[in-house]
Amino acid sequence: MPTRILLQIDNDPQPSSFDSVVAVDAGAEQILRYGNVQPDTIVPLVHGAMFTRGGEDLRSTVIFIGGSNVKIAEELMATVEKTFFGPVRVSVMLDANGCNTTASAAVVAAARHIDLRSSQALVLGGTGPVGQRVAQLLAHDGAHVTISSRSAERANQACKEVQEKLDGTPQLCGIASEQLHSDSSILQQQQIIIACGAAGVELLSKEQIQAIPNLCVAIDLNAVPPAGLGGIGVTDKAQPIGTGVGYGAIGVGGLKMKTHRAAVQSLFEANDRFLDAIEIYEIAKEIG
Repeated sequence: MPTRILLQIDNDPQPSSFDSVVAVDAGAEQILRYGNVQPDTIVPLVHGAMFTRGGEDLRSTVIFIGGSNVKIAEELMATVEKTFFGPVRVSVMLDANGCNTTASAAVVAAARHIDLRSSQALVLGGTGPVGQRVAQLLAHDGAHVTISSRSAERANQACKEVQEKLDGTPQLCGIASEQLHSDSSILQQQQIIIACGAAGVELLSKEQIQAIPNLCVAIDLNAVPPAGLGGIGVTDKAQPIGTGVGYGAIGVGGLKMKTHRAAVQSLFEANDRFLDAIEIYEIAKEIG
């Protein structure tokens, strides 16, 4: 079997050392790191991966797309997909800024405590890359999802984008975050709360969380004090809070890391894997 090579494509000037270390732990034997890659410069790198090996050997070359700018990473992923033709392709994974693995771990953690089908879920700070993916995965498994943002317009736009990714099937609701404080009935009906907002901003207080009558699980993905959800510590893992349990960022971090490694490992099993949010979520569910 040829050497397992991973092309690490990053839109930052210096490719992520975090992603490189995980790739090594996942079995990549050689990592080719490329920084500052843009949609108009990626095609030659993809051709190099496609045309140097053939047949079964193609699965020993894979592409990982990362970087801090998730929007550019998504454009890179789309360009890679268009570059392939027929069986001449290699497996690809997108996890820019940990967006897919973090969202997957959070939703799988939530599903440990409640059946997602027909559940009521609130995604705080849901217009960013992780928030939109959390909403997408919850809706994919049948939850009724509300996305909140400082701007109702941005929240509704995020709902529209999530619906498009899921072929318009689920119904999502977008609201301005101030409505959560002016209309307590919105919070009262929630069973799942996942906070994906900017670091250092408390989105809900401990008192607000404890007052939710049917809360099953609250997850705060902010690792920087103060907590996004009051009363939840960064290392909490299924710690009681109100009528439910709480997870902090590190509390879901173990599953995020296992998912990241397992997803990279799976790339080397075939030459046609295309791992984005839903595909990585399915891997996380298998890990549990």
